[in-house]
Amino acid sequence: MEMQAMEAARRWLTDQGISQVRDGWVNAEAPDVLLTANQVAHSWAGDVFAEDLDAADQTRLAFGLLDLLDEYWVMCEVRFANEGAEGPLPADVLWGSCRQRLEADRDAEALTYSLWVDWFEDRSTAAQAFAEVLGNDIDRVVAEPSEALLRRARRVLECSGPVPWPVKEPTYRTAVLLPALHTALFKGLRASYHDVYGDLEPAAGLALLDQLDLPTGTQHLAEMRHVLTAGHKNHYGSPRAWDDAMRSCS
Repeated sequence: MEMQAMEAARRWLTDQGISQVRDGWVNAEAPDVLLTANQVAHSWAGDVFAEDLDAADQTRLAFGLLDLLDEYWVMCEVRFANEGAEGPLPADVLWGSCRQRLEADRDAEALTYSLWVDWFEDRSTAAQAFAEVLGNDIDRVVAEPSEALLRRARRVLECSGPVPWPVKEPTYRTAVLLPALHTALFKGLRASYHDVYGDLEPAAGLALLDQLDLPTGTQHLAEMRHVLTAGHKNHYGSPRAWDDAMRSCS
């Protein structure tokens, strides 16, 4: 499915006069000027949502561009379209496309970065986005932990720091039942403390932390336990607390 979407996006770009060459991309109107994938994304990704297609096919085409270009800006255009006058985009296609790519055995950094800094940081979208990419499925992940589902769960947990604690805590409490998710869950807890918009409750976070079976020498485990035990919610709310923990745990 991803390969089909990628090839559809490649054909669409060709129709716009954009073709891939050995070291990048070229525009037929200026064939001597080499373009980066990022430049292509900034210049053409938004045009997908002006195509004479229904919203579902526009969304599929945009995700094909994401597969092809691997650029965060494609996800920015997806979000703009979702929030624009013609939005929202069809939820089944939007979130189904995200889940599919989070499960794929290929790099998903452009997508996880978008989830982290856009969908999860925005309180108006965080709950739905987190539910769609993991929260709704966490029971199935724990009960039937396929490699694809584990891959998706790990990726989402690791970037879930900004998700409001009441939204993500039930998912965290279920994820702790599966040791294969413990390292990713620890990274989620750590991000919940360190991210500028990170959110956690110290007592509940500490209770989860104490249930994790982590490799010996896991970096910052002792420091996390120290700051949570002291009742700190966020690094930026208590900027000296982490330094104190570093000294105490050294």
